[in-house]
Amino acid sequence: MSAPSPFAEVFVSTHAGALQRASALDSGSASSLDGEAVRIPGVSDYEIEQLGSLVGTAVHAGGADYELSMVDVSSDSLLAVPPAMIRALAELLAYESDEGEGDAVERVAAAWVDQEDLPFDAQEAYRYVEQLAKLAADVDDSDRQELFVWAGS
Repeated sequence: MSAPSPFAEVFVSTHAGALQRASALDSGSASSLDGEAVRIPGVSDYEIEQLGSLVGTAVHAGGADYELSMVDVSSDSLLAVPPAMIRALAELLAYESDEGEGDAVERVAAAWVDQEDLPFDAQEAYRYVEQLAKLAADVDDSDRQELFVWAGS
């Protein structure tokens, strides 16, 4: 029997909800989870951080901190997405540059596939980037929501 392939799951939640979701994912009972999430096979937290940097550059917000941070000592697989990355992702869908560079989501997806050894092509990367941008746009600060990444195998 082969080991399960790694994946990252990105979701919007409160801190307490994220810990519950991480616990369920850590134990392998992911099928009973509520809420919208984007599961990306074959990537780790590192590839998500690299994507954040590419998104920041695409919306001319490069140089910000796009490093994921540990949420709680109870789960080393649960990480929080920094506010700068959330803003950049949320801005990506509607971003139009003055230079006429074309579809920002498409450019980021292509750059992500070119930069990393991802197990999918640019078309599939486009779908993931678009879904992540939509999740980021749904983060509601008034409800103490954040964007989280669970990365495991």
